[in-house]
Amino acid sequence: MMPVALPHRSVSAWIMLLLAMAGAPARAVDLESLYQSQAIVTGQGEANRQLGFEICFRQVLVRVSGDQRVPDEPAIATLVPSAGDYVVSFRYRDRLEGVPIHDEQGTYDRPHDLYCQFDPAQIDPLLASVGRRPWLEQRPPVLVLLAVRRGEKAFALASDGEDGPFMAESLAAAAEPLAIEAMLPDTGMLEAAGIDATTIPDAALSATASVAATVPGAVPLVGTLEWSDGELGWISTWRMAHDGTEHRWEVRGVSFDDAFRAAMRGAAQILSGNAAR
Repeated sequence: MMPVALPHRSVSAWIMLLLAMAGAPARAVDLESLYQSQAIVTGQGEANRQLGFEICFRQVLVRVSGDQRVPDEPAIATLVPSAGDYVVSFRYRDRLEGVPIHDEQGTYDRPHDLYCQFDPAQIDPLLASVGRRPWLEQRPPVLVLLAVRRGEKAFALASDGEDGPFMAESLAAAAEPLAIEAMLPDTGMLEAAGIDATTIPDAALSATASVAATVPGAVPLVGTLEWSDGELGWISTWRMAHDGTEHRWEVRGVSFDDAFRAAMRGAAQILSGNAAR
């Protein structure tokens, strides 16, 4: 389906204005993609589209600002029902593309990706109204050093390791909505630094910087992920140093998907300068 244009100022025109204001021919962040977000909806009906707009609206506020708390600001929460007013264009992608409609199924109940393009000229003032600003600086890659333990089994998650293959995919999926690249060290990097599942939990952040230094501009995020029968889920703890301050946060009794989402949202909040708010 072709994008559906809504009556707002051109995104490309606003992007050109932002570039001119920055006094640079190009930006490290792709501004058009920065103001885009995605939701999964059932069919292309108006009711589901409205729900998708609301999801995308919340997501884009976090994506642009780097601050996961923005959608919960009272002044913003009241605007969620009118999320479509901030959309420049939208398009669908049938998640079952190529699979014929069967039985009495119609396009109304097939899952679709809804992509929404938002208007910076409206999103940026909304952020300013709650004391935030667009995070337009280069977003450094986040190198994740993670010790995973379940029962007697423990391992350091590695990009080329055989343990936790779905975890690597989940981590990447958690980072994408925030326009951040999450990376994992390979086993060679871990061995060279003397880092494993037993040393990661107590490793000084300064010690992990040597591993991150192998990736230009990367910032280390150190974490533990431990299964708890009592919590009926994973307990994850995370540490990151930024501008001379060490930050720590934790989530308990969650899936590893939610643990990685918490990790990436926390990292974005820190790196965007919003941690002290």
